[in-house]
Amino acid sequence: MRTMEDFIRSLPPEQQAAVDKRSAELINEYETLQQMRKARALTQKKLAKKLGIAQVAVSRLERRSDVLLSTLRSYVEAMGGTLDLVVTFPDRKPVKLATIGVEDEEPLMKPAQTRKAPAKRAAPAPKPAAKKGARKSTLRAAE
Repeated sequence: MRTMEDFIRSLPPEQQAAVDKRSAELINEYETLQQMRKARALTQKKLAKKLGIAQVAVSRLERRSDVLLSTLRSYVEAMGGTLDLVVTFPDRKPVKLATIGVEDEEPLMKPAQTRKAPAKRAAPAPKPAAKKGARKSTLRAAE
């Protein structure tokens, strides 16, 4: 059985370029991570394996509206793409930010320090249970 990738590789270079161009155009039409993944003919399970995470984590990621850029970059790269972050201003040419979302970068801002809750004290050890008859003997001795 031939895969789609094998078929595309068997095409002349000009046709391969046309397929790549059209693929990129179609991917640009999608608005969600899930739609992009499906356009790349990837299941959540296959993508999860490439990312080294559980399938349920891919599902959660695809449903989120706010993700870390480094997470998004990994997701896109696992599909075989690259993530470009471009800033546009009305009076200037677009600016491509090259290092935003790269995992080994130093954060510009550190997260706010949160107060740690005081550690819970360990419960006192239970007192040993009195032996049966011990109380009676103590009471007898007091009489």
